[in-house]
Amino acid sequence: MEIYERLQALQSEDMAIQVGQVGCGQMGSGLVHVTNQMPGMDSTAIADIDIKRPVKVLEEIGISKSDMCITNKVDEAEDALRSRKRVVTEDALLLTRLESLDAVVEATGLSETGSQVAWNCIENGKHIIMLNVETDVTIGPLLYRQAQTSGCVYTAASGDEPGVCKMLYNFAGMLGFEIVCLGKGKNNPIDYAATPDNCREDAEKKGMNPKMLSAFMDGSKTMVELAAMSNATGLIPDVPGMHGPKVDVSELNKVLVPQEDGGVLSHRGCVDYSTGKVAPGVFAIITTTDSYVKTDMQFLSMGEGPYYTLYRPYHLCNIETPVSIAEAVLYNESTVVSRNMISEVATIAKRDLKAGEKVGEIGCADIFGRTFTYEDAKAKKAIPLGLAPDGTVTKDISKGSMLTEDNFTPNSDLFVYKLRRIQDAQINMENKLTG
Repeated sequence: MEIYERLQALQSEDMAIQVGQVGCGQMGSGLVHVTNQMPGMDSTAIADIDIKRPVKVLEEIGISKSDMCITNKVDEAEDALRSRKRVVTEDALLLTRLESLDAVVEATGLSETGSQVAWNCIENGKHIIMLNVETDVTIGPLLYRQAQTSGCVYTAASGDEPGVCKMLYNFAGMLGFEIVCLGKGKNNPIDYAATPDNCREDAEKKGMNPKMLSAFMDGSKTMVELAAMSNATGLIPDVPGMHGPKVDVSELNKVLVPQEDGGVLSHRGCVDYSTGKVAPGVFAIITTTDSYVKTDMQFLSMGEGPYYTLYRPYHLCNIETPVSIAEAVLYNESTVVSRNMISEVATIAKRDLKAGEKVGEIGCADIFGRTFTYEDAKAKKAIPLGLAPDGTVTKDISKGSMLTEDNFTPNSDLFVYKLRRIQDAQINMENKLTG
């Protein structure tokens, strides 16, 4: 693909891909700055519940308030975009109805908001790029299929670990290698006691939302990312929560390999992570049965084999998101999508939960996520992590126990819950037809 050249051509014609963004936190704000320095792409409409945030980031890139239109009305927003003003709104769904926008990026990390924005974009035939893997692992297959029907692109974003892992997976698979394990580095051991309160100071130093940092520290984000990789590739978690060995890059192809070859995996074709010196990189452990190719791999300094490590030492999160935007708009292609439910992120109690309590969002003091195979989670009646927020505990749940249909009721009024019910019905019907 000649994405750079295509964007340069747009720039030379005084044109640009018009991007709408939902969410202007750390990731969303960074994306505005990146598109501002790029050729052929601009963030022209931003939605956030706190209007001050998008106004601030637009001022940072040199946009005066006189060149902004703060509105919740479609007609006013369209007029402003045609006049080359930037639109700021509190209404996330407004962006899904603006014909002037070529694509929308969802960057809230909230499964409920993500489901509403993605669904409405697809209903309006607008490309939707998800910097919100939490939504993708909950209802990604449904959104992907709906987008195909509507003729638009639904995709998770390049830059997030699932996107860059999928690049390694595609590269190795295209060349005929077997992918034994696909995964990411995690820069700290999982701390199941992490809460927004006890990591607030560190979050403020990093300019992060404390709840988001808590979701990284308690492992929920890692579980979500690896489930997305699984659902996109068909690779599975070897054990619930995966192994997560503390090994460095040089040891990955000795540890995350089958047990018969000295590793920890009970079978081939897995997703996993490492808490050694791997982060912020991603990796694929690959192998081949062809002796000539093995010789070439050794000649090319990839080691003696039989397992080889493909390693990308970085993932740039929102910095790389424009790649997915350009792929969608210019080529009508997705970066990575959950095509099927291979893995599920089940909800686990972070503390003792009492009957009658409601639980908070991902990263809160109430819950964390753990990845299981979809079939295992279904057999256990697990509550998907994306459906847990604002749900109600119906029976006491002890710390470390799973939230299930027997002790917990999701909020059935939420849009993400309704879409998940549709997806579950589709999967059940397909299973009956095939088997």
